[in-house]
Amino acid sequence: MEITLELIVFIVLALFTTVSALLAVTTHRILRAATYLLFVLFGTAGIYFQLNYSFLGAVQLLIYAGGITVLYVFSILLTSSEGDKAEDLKGYKLFVGLAATLFSLGVCLYVTLCHDFRPEHFVHGELHVSEIGHTLMSTAKYGYALPFEVISILLLACIVGGILIARKR
Repeated sequence: MEITLELIVFIVLALFTTVSALLAVTTHRILRAATYLLFVLFGTAGIYFQLNYSFLGAVQLLIYAGGITVLYVFSILLTSSEGDKAEDLKGYKLFVGLAATLFSLGVCLYVTLCHDFRPEHFVHGELHVSEIGHTLMSTAKYGYALPFEVISILLLACIVGGILIARKR
């Protein structure tokens, strides 16, 4: 296997994303977890840009890293007192968390190992922005208008719930 600059950049991004993800789920400080999540989203966007998926990379940075992470931080700051720590998992919660983690890892490994990732199945390059836009706004079978509306309602419910919790305090 030939070591190229592209491979080195991918390895650095993958390690950065993996370490940030591990820190996000193992830290006891909630605000630090949100910061590490932001780093994970940046690393994922870097991998998208490396694959020449500039539209997905831009969406990752603008929507997720910019919008969703700010929403998480505002929710944390509105609903938690200063210096809140996550509770330690004990008893059945620790067992259920480990079981869910191992099950998810097993499903991911099964799908990855059983799927035939042949290069001829994938078209290299990027779609035109107009084609992406028509697909996103389509209400047909493979359109994304309904999922976007469902996600927007979910985010609105999260914002209203955070405000209601903050007002009770």
